[in-house]
Amino acid sequence: MYLKAIWYIRERGDEVKVSSIAKMLDVTQPSVVQMLRKLDGSNLVHYTKGSVKLTDEGDRIGKQMIRNTRLLEVLMKDALKIEIDEEMVCGIEHHMKNIFTDALCTLLKHPRECPHGHVIPRGRCCT
Repeated sequence: MYLKAIWYIRERGDEVKVSSIAKMLDVTQPSVVQMLRKLDGSNLVHYTKGSVKLTDEGDRIGKQMIRNTRLLEVLMKDALKIEIDEEMVCGIEHHMKNIFTDALCTLLKHPRECPHGHVIPRGRCCT
């Protein structure tokens, strides 16, 4: 969730700060710092006081999570004609493999935006 939040904050053009991550995830700032240190140790972010940046691997994972989420939102709203259930989307997107994501994207005819108007990152199937 942290990588996804960082990716989304950066996508909006905002500076990625501990406070913005805490607000988005509804957690305390000390919890964010603790997780950023773990992610830094796993080489998914570069974290120093006042600076949070995704590594290439962290960016790849965050982008994939965003893509999964937004494709699932399109599936729910446009294909299944049901209300978007954010909790369900979050539960499913963590378990999606690339082959499933690409098949879903193809089934949905490679949508460029989610129902919230955010760009869906392209996958290999979109080229």
